[in-house]
Amino acid sequence: MAKLTSRAEDYSKWYNELVVKADLAENSGVRGCMVIKPYGYAIWEKMRDEMDRMFKETGHQNAYFPIFVPKSLFEAEEKNAEGFAKECAVVTHYRLKSDPNNPGKLIVDPEAKLEEELIVRPTSEAIIWNTYKNWIQSYRDLPILINQWANVVRWEMRTRLFLRTAEFLWQEGHTAHATKDEAIEETEKMLGVYADFAERFMAIPVVKGYKTESERFAGADETYCIEAMMQDGKALQAGTSHFLGQNFSKAFDVKFTNKEGKQDFPWATSWGTSTRLMGALIMTHSDDNGLVLPPSLAPIPVVIVPIHRTDEQLAQIGDVADDIIAKLKAKGIHVKYDDRNEYKPGWKFAEYELKGVPVRVAIGPKDLENQTVEVARRDTLTKEIVLIEGLDQYITDLLQTIQQDIFNKAKSFRDEHITRVDTYEEFKKVLEEKGGFISAHWDGTPEEEEQIKEETKATIRCIPLDAEEEDGVSLVTGKPSKRRVLFAKAY
Repeated sequence: MAKLTSRAEDYSKWYNELVVKADLAENSGVRGCMVIKPYGYAIWEKMRDEMDRMFKETGHQNAYFPIFVPKSLFEAEEKNAEGFAKECAVVTHYRLKSDPNNPGKLIVDPEAKLEEELIVRPTSEAIIWNTYKNWIQSYRDLPILINQWANVVRWEMRTRLFLRTAEFLWQEGHTAHATKDEAIEETEKMLGVYADFAERFMAIPVVKGYKTESERFAGADETYCIEAMMQDGKALQAGTSHFLGQNFSKAFDVKFTNKEGKQDFPWATSWGTSTRLMGALIMTHSDDNGLVLPPSLAPIPVVIVPIHRTDEQLAQIGDVADDIIAKLKAKGIHVKYDDRNEYKPGWKFAEYELKGVPVRVAIGPKDLENQTVEVARRDTLTKEIVLIEGLDQYITDLLQTIQQDIFNKAKSFRDEHITRVDTYEEFKKVLEEKGGFISAHWDGTPEEEEQIKEETKATIRCIPLDAEEEDGVSLVTGKPSKRRVLFAKAY
């Protein structure tokens, strides 16, 4: 099994190789689009299922809306339309026909031009709020708490598997509320759900904050976000939650009769995460040997590999493995037993290391004699000899330990890469030599923000929610500032 390029040598190449060699995804025959392979999709399913449970626990329901958005609806909210215009794929015709000058080839039928062009959804606010107009008449119809699991298309020119593709999978929540306070509460609540999911299940520490005006979602009054730190010192936006105000309800003329009997416009939110989380998972934890997966999201938390020379030995090991598997299954832990004869144990060990299986159990004839097994941890690459008696509880505890240790390691790295600076010279030095989040003062203007971005490629990732007031001066203009923001280069 070919070795991966090391992270130190070429981080980008390491990432691309790992995604392909670990059987997560590959490029497709469609420019900029990917095929998510079964192992990669199994991880996404675990993410999806856990988030779906959390959404439903907070009162949300799933629905599905069309992938096509009539151009007139898309244009209704101007900021949203302008923000996504350059990324839109547009359907103009509904039929092909045979080319009379080139038999066997197809051409667009010029007589099959659509009366109105259709946008392939880059996001669904337009089609959803046009639908909500039929659902909302009274305050009794509110709140509407809807989530959609879907695909979207944003015509990216530079793509990378999971991180940025022309089509990707995601979920998008769209809610409507009777009051501004309720909508803001929803926006902040869903940000908390995302942060909880990232830290407890993905083992990724995140910073909760809100975006500057120039970085807000197109059409939002406020955008909240969770920001994560990758091992190369770049930031990655791992989820966003938007307070949309009444922008979309007014654009689509959605009105309701409030408790006072007066007409009003509902207050809206939207929030989303995508398969970009797969990229975050890979780049936060993995190493030069392959994936490192938190047990909560691993398709295979535990694998058992028999080491044998004869069929009789394999049968004896199989009996012991069956008992271990039954006990672990009773504790809700999925186990794979790999008794394939066409591969040697060493090859299997390398495969499961590459695929990030958290715990590997090896059982050989001598282990049967001693009533022990060898247990290997993927995160630390360490091994222990453990008694078969009580092994199920040992592994149960070990998986919890691994989950926490992976988070602690990522948090230590993140915390070590948050640097406070007070001058622009120091800012540029830290950015180039150390990377990570840079905590610095900013004068609050888009002009200074844009200048720093142009000169250093660093952007304001967020204004942390827990940022305390602190007198200071901004990096470039020297104007007074009351709080620090987090800058970083980002994916």
